[in-house]
Amino acid sequence: LDAIKTDLSREKLRSRTPDLWRYRELLPLTALSTRVSLNESLSPLVACEELARTTKIRKLFIKDESVLPTGSFKSRGMAVALSMAREAEITKAAMPTAGNAGSAFAAYAREAGIDAYVFMPADAPHWNQQDVMESGGRLFLVDGLITDCGRIVAEGEAHIAWFNMATLREPYRLEGKKTMGLELAEQLGWTLPDVIIYPTGGGTGLIGMWKAFEEMDALGWIPQGQRPRMVAVQSAGCCPIVRAWESRSDFCAPFDNAHTMASGLRVPYTAGDFLILDILRRSNGAAVAVEERLIPSWMTLGQTTTGLSIGPESATCIGALIRLRETGWLKADERVVIFNCGADRSKSNPDPINVPIIDPNRAIDWDRLLNR
Repeated sequence: LDAIKTDLSREKLRSRTPDLWRYRELLPLTALSTRVSLNESLSPLVACEELARTTKIRKLFIKDESVLPTGSFKSRGMAVALSMAREAEITKAAMPTAGNAGSAFAAYAREAGIDAYVFMPADAPHWNQQDVMESGGRLFLVDGLITDCGRIVAEGEAHIAWFNMATLREPYRLEGKKTMGLELAEQLGWTLPDVIIYPTGGGTGLIGMWKAFEEMDALGWIPQGQRPRMVAVQSAGCCPIVRAWESRSDFCAPFDNAHTMASGLRVPYTAGDFLILDILRRSNGAAVAVEERLIPSWMTLGQTTTGLSIGPESATCIGALIRLRETGWLKADERVVIFNCGADRSKSNPDPINVPIIDPNRAIDWDRLLNR
């Protein structure tokens, strides 16, 4: 960071192309020539005046990640992770996913020339399954949750030489997600909001943003010591972070019978639990679980007041905003940012993909599975 501080300034960024790679000195690539890109433009920071009035907040913004190449914030992490995988001459990679990450992984792996093996719950959104197939990825559906998929991917490393791209099993997806924090500060004139409300499954984005704030502080790009209060939002149908927060634990217990229409939040356990909880405490933030049955109404509220395509994960943040205002935790004069991590694709629901479904409770015949 000391070297970067000498070579890169906020002013120098102004002349650069408005994309993720404008922050290249803060990203891990050795050279831009190895980058894997699908044209990751800056995502807009939208002032939401009508929604602000409805929720009784003076200044409310939504950072709309749905405009990124694969329709969600997962493009950021996969752009950097697959760039580094190509730089490391990896030829095969696998990952468990609840949905959107699989879409992005398959698309960026194809661009990188890397074979992608994607393990996804069988009841994950059909459009995410279709994305993987259309991008040329190998799709494997599992009769279980993302944790079951993760266990299978880890087991498969002994049978096929793939690299495990699971959340926080490698460092570079987090580096890509870090750019959300960099962009946000730049769009707000190199300041940070009072509060960030973020839908939290694996939590890589929340961890990455906090890393970005630390780095910008060290570079002198933001007011020293300024940090937003971070709010992690989950559905009551799957809220391991919230339970750990409420019990003042440093770690999460696996969440039994996880269910939610917000597939990106159906993560019953995350390896980054202690990092997320530490950030919430250090920022004087909070963890909030909202009612599953109200997610569709919050999607409608967000879409009708902003004109944006609000996915169910981000709709939970609108519910959390309403609750935090009602309790007084959020003050009316605070500047609040919600992340819309992905678009609402529920109106485009293709037929299920016809592939065999893996039973996670039975031994896997790997030769048969991989050669089918």
